[in-house]
Amino acid sequence: MARSQDRSESVGTVIVAGAANLAIAAAKLIAGLIAGSAAMLSEAAHSVADTTNEVLLFVALRRGARPADAAHPFGYGKESFVWAFFAALATFVAGSGFAITHGVHTILAPGRGGDYLVSYVVLAVSFVAESVSLARGVRQIRGESRRWRTTSLRFLRLSPDTTVKAVVLEDSAALVGLLLAAGGVGLSELTGDEVWDGVASVLIGLLLLLVATVLAYNNITLLVGRAVPERLRREIERELSALPAVRRIRTLLTMHLGPTDILIAAKIDFDDEVSGATIEATADEAERRLTRRYPGIRYVFLHPTAAGEPAETGPDPRP
Repeated sequence: MARSQDRSESVGTVIVAGAANLAIAAAKLIAGLIAGSAAMLSEAAHSVADTTNEVLLFVALRRGARPADAAHPFGYGKESFVWAFFAALATFVAGSGFAITHGVHTILAPGRGGDYLVSYVVLAVSFVAESVSLARGVRQIRGESRRWRTTSLRFLRLSPDTTVKAVVLEDSAALVGLLLAAGGVGLSELTGDEVWDGVASVLIGLLLLLVATVLAYNNITLLVGRAVPERLRREIERELSALPAVRRIRTLLTMHLGPTDILIAAKIDFDDEVSGATIEATADEAERRLTRRYPGIRYVFLHPTAAGEPAETGPDPRP
């Protein structure tokens, strides 16, 4: 139920952001052509890149939500990370590349400005629209962070939900980009020097490059197989250690299977006198406890170990 609700919220967040970016991109393009502003044209490219991202993120949500089958017994959740990685590349190519190139060209060969008023109006309307889209993403982040008993910033940094993370980061970057564009256009009008417009365009491109790098790195780590955060891992270990008949946890492995699914595998040293039936009951209780407390845990596998078997520390589970 929680996983279905999370996906539904993420789809809504992506659709709202995509619709806003499409309308904003057209307005910025018209304003940029009228004013002859490199910063406005870079902002138009920024919005086009964001719109492309929303399409790819929508595909990620749909394809990643497909149920498990014989060929993919753990489902298709990790395919979400593939499409989200493509979205990060789109930000780099369509947004950052154009903005930096066009900005450098404007600095080296500045032109003459046109109607600045149109740019100001479009920037103001765009700021309101991006703020509405960002507010929806932030609201979703706050709701999910409360469910995971953590702060919004920590959840945003460590969450495997790449779609809502991308929307929040892109909308935040869009607001900063709009302020940079306004500054560049305003300084160009005040000084009569279009170099400021070109500088703003380059700064917008660098901002997009930063966002694309963060999102791409995040998706790469999830595709490789990232463990849950150390704090959550310790809580899971405490839950397992508190079970009757459990002597110690020898190995605890975790991995994100998708934006909403977590796999847990553990080697458990049980008390020597417990029966096979008790071990089975303990395993069932472990799954009930963990899935009830943590909405993202979907698979729990416990493996009884011999008392003399050495413990496995494994790699550092922290991201």
